Amino acid sequence: MWPWLAVLILLYLAICAVAWSLEKKLVYFPGPAPSTTPRELGFEQQDVRVRTQDGLQLSAWFLPARAPRFAILVCHGNAGSIQDRIPKAEALLTYGASVLLFDYRGYGASEGDPDEPGTYRDAEAAYDALSALVPTLPIVVYGESLGGAVAIELARHRGVAALLLESTFTSLPDVGACAYPWLPVRWLASLRYDSLAKLPALECPILIAHSRDDEVVPYTQGEALYAAAREPKVFVETHGDHNAGGLLLDPAHEGVLADFLASAARAVR
Repeated sequence: MWPWLAVLILLYLAICAVAWSLEKKLVYFPGPAPSTTPRELGFEQQDVRVRTQDGLQLSAWFLPARAPRFAILVCHGNAGSIQDRIPKAEALLTYGASVLLFDYRGYGASEGDPDEPGTYRDAEAAYDALSALVPTLPIVVYGESLGGAVAIELARHRGVAALLLESTFTSLPDVGACAYPWLPVRWLASLRYDSLAKLPALECPILIAHSRDDEVVPYTQGEALYAAAREPKVFVETHGDHNAGGLLLDPAHEGVLADFLASAARAVR
């Protein structure tokens, strides 16, 4: 019995070691350089080259609204590229928002390789680039999934007018522990993205959207983020799976989103 137990223990430790060594590959799924642009789909578009603090060049698209009341920086999730977020940018334009889409390092046509500190630096550089483009407009930040964690960190260091957080987790280890309950994820993980710990200190208005059908980030994590956030805050229950994008793409939420954005824009004027 003991030899077999030793073999099982060694096998388990080997699996843990492999999971630890592959952590970034299990978290980041960058898409290739875009093959389609908003310009090709009929939108006004300005190509923006964002330079990070550590010298990397990021790819970004600026989509100006005709009569903008505010601007929105989009922090996308852990997979794909800015090309996949064109429908969301189109939706945001209808609210009178100019939009900046950017790719993290290693995503799309952006230089470098992704990691947690790097994604934070990328968002700061993108925010600064957007601020230079629209110096008189308040900037709202939209973050989906991992992008929500990036948006929360950004709001600690920049003057964000409001946050829109969709399908965002409390922390990356919390998500990993749900997906791999048989692994000591919280002990193994070096990538943290600890949104729950950071959120209570933020003073900007926050809208949190989550679906009970989310198969990646449990609905309870969205509820926990909402409970931790300060007022003013709004919770929107969406529908569909993790990547459905219901907050921006489901017409049922247009009213509450329009009211929230209008209120946030008025508050900073």
